Amino acid sequence: MTSVSENITALPNEPDAEQLNAWDRKYQLHPWCPMDSWRDYDNMLVDQAEGIYLWDHKGKRFIDGPGGMWCVQIGYGRQKMADAISTQVMRLAYNSPWTTTTEPSAVLARKIAKMTPGDLNNVFFTTGGSTAVDSALRTVQFLNNRLGRPNKKIVIAREKGYHGSTYLASTVTGKERDKNRFDVESRLVEFLPDVNPYRRPKGMSVEEWCDEKIADLENAIAELGPENVGAFIAEPILCSGGVIVPPPGYHKRTLEVCRKHDIIYISDEVVTGFGRLGHWFASEDVFGIQPDIITCAKGLTSGYLPLGACIISDRIMQRMTGPDQDVLFSNGYTYSAHPVCCAAALTNIEIIEEEGILEHVREVTPHFQKRLHDLIKYPIVGDVRGMGLLGCIEGRPEEDGGNLEAQRKLGALLDEACEEMGLLVRPLINMAVFSPPLIISKDQIDEMFDILEKALQKVTDDMADAA
Repeated sequence: MTSVSENITALPNEPDAEQLNAWDRKYQLHPWCPMDSWRDYDNMLVDQAEGIYLWDHKGKRFIDGPGGMWCVQIGYGRQKMADAISTQVMRLAYNSPWTTTTEPSAVLARKIAKMTPGDLNNVFFTTGGSTAVDSALRTVQFLNNRLGRPNKKIVIAREKGYHGSTYLASTVTGKERDKNRFDVESRLVEFLPDVNPYRRPKGMSVEEWCDEKIADLENAIAELGPENVGAFIAEPILCSGGVIVPPPGYHKRTLEVCRKHDIIYISDEVVTGFGRLGHWFASEDVFGIQPDIITCAKGLTSGYLPLGACIISDRIMQRMTGPDQDVLFSNGYTYSAHPVCCAAALTNIEIIEEEGILEHVREVTPHFQKRLHDLIKYPIVGDVRGMGLLGCIEGRPEEDGGNLEAQRKLGALLDEACEEMGLLVRPLINMAVFSPPLIISKDQIDEMFDILEKALQKVTDDMADAA
C-alpha cells in the first residue's frame, strides 16, 4: 500500500495539514463538540481510505474499528460505487419527491420491502437515521389523530438508547450520562430502566432479569394508561449505549405487550440493518419479531451517501388511510428519495449480494466474538459483549467500578493506546466500541484484536505504575 501514502502528498497549490487544521478549528463546528475546548485541539486529518483501513495526512495507517460510524459495510474505495454515483449524477442529479419519481427510488423501495419481515411494505425515504426516527414518531402521531385518539402519543423508550439528533429523535434518546443543554419534549416520553444484563443485581439470573425488564414495560403502561401510550421504540441492540444486548426473549415479550395494548412497536435498525448481524434486518431473522415500523440508514448506502428510510407496515398504513380529501401525510424532506443516494444504495445492496457479505459475516462472527470475549481476562475489563460484528469492552478502573472521572480516564487511556498502535475505536466514557467494515477477514480480525490486547496490557501496566 505504498501508493496510498504517495497519493496523500499535498499538491503545491493545496493547503497543507497545518492550514487545514487551523481552518477546521476556526470555521467548522463538529457534532458533539465540547464547548470548553472546541477551538483548542486537532481532529485527526483523515486523507484516504481503502478496504477496512484509513490513512491520516502523515501516511499512518489505521484499522477503522468503528466502521466510520457503524456504517461502512462494504469497505472503502469501491470503484463500482463511484461509477454508479457518477453515472446517476450525469443522468439525473435531483428530482422533486413531491411530484415525480425515479427508477432508482422505485427499484430500491421494492428491494427494501422484499427484505423486511411480514407486511412492512411501505418505504418512506429520509435523509438519515434521525429523520427516519422522526418520521416514525410523526407516523404514530398522525395515526392516533386520525383514529380520534389525540392523547395516545407518549413514547416509551429505554435508558441508553440512542435514536438521533432531531427534536423528536433526541426526545426519545436515553443516554442519561450525557450533559444535555438542548430542550426536549419530555411530555412525550417515558424511559424504562437499563436493560443491560451486566447491570443485574448479584445473584439474579438472566431469566429473572428479563422478567424484571418486561415488568418495567408493563408497569409503565399501567401507570401512564394504555390510552396515552402510542409507541415503544427499541434498538435490537443498544449500540451507542455500549452494544447492550437485551436478555434472550426480551424483544418477543415486549412486542406481545405492545400488541395487547395497541401500541406501535418501532424497531430502530439504523445500526443493525444491512448486514451488521449477518442479515438484511435483525428484527425477525435474529430476534424473531415483526415490528410495525423499522427505521434504517447507515449501512443502507455503506456511508457513501446520506440516506435513511422509515418502513411502515400495511396494517398501519391501512389504519391511517381515509376518505378525507384534505388530509395529507405532510411529512417529507427536500432530499427524500434522492436519486443519486438511491443509486448508491442499490449498488451497495448489489455488492453485498454478489460478494456474499451476509454469509461472510455469519462465517466470521464466531471468531470475532471469541477474540472479543477472551479480553475479559484483563483485570481492568469489567464486561465484554457483542453480537455479529458488533463489540464492546467496558472498562472497570477500580474494583467497585470507579467514579465517572475514573471511568472517563480509563476510556481515554485505552483510546489513546489503540490509536498509537494503529487502531481506531469509538470511546464511550469507560467503553471502547467497534463495528468494523463487514468485509473484514479473519486475519484482519486477529490484527484488530492483537492491537486491543496490547493496548489493554499497556493501560493495565500504566495504571499499576501510577497507583
